[in-house]
Amino acid sequence: MKFNRQAKLLEIIETEDIETQEELSARLRAFGYNTTQATISRDIKELRLVKSPTGRGRYKYALPATEGDPVFSDRFRTIFCESVISYEQAQNIVVLKTMPGVAMAAASALDSMRLPDIVGSLAGDDTAFLVLKDNPKAEAFCRRLQTILA
Repeated sequence: MKFNRQAKLLEIIETEDIETQEELSARLRAFGYNTTQATISRDIKELRLVKSPTGRGRYKYALPATEGDPVFSDRFRTIFCESVISYEQAQNIVVLKTMPGVAMAAASALDSMRLPDIVGSLAGDDTAFLVLKDNPKAEAFCRRLQTILA
């Protein structure tokens, strides 16, 4: 359940301005994750979340700006690998199928890796669309996915 909880946590902070651990805990409870403050604190530390300014004199939880950190990259790679069920190329678009409720976390994990050939991503509940620069880049990305997910 830790993986699913952390994936949902990432989805929440990507889509909402969460300022406190209490808010985060309440949002997770709304999705069926009963967590303690200690669990939230460990998740924040493990995912290396930071507080970043919202531009309104307030702060929110966010992913750190230093994606080059190997621990950070490894954690998001793990989240990605554990959530993706299948993928398919359609010209310069790669469609990812994921476990229910974690497509946004998988797309966020890819976005955090800042892969140069991915133009953007769009995720729903169990499907994510990745737009790559061109067809050959999409083919190369699928070959890389085959290796990563093997």
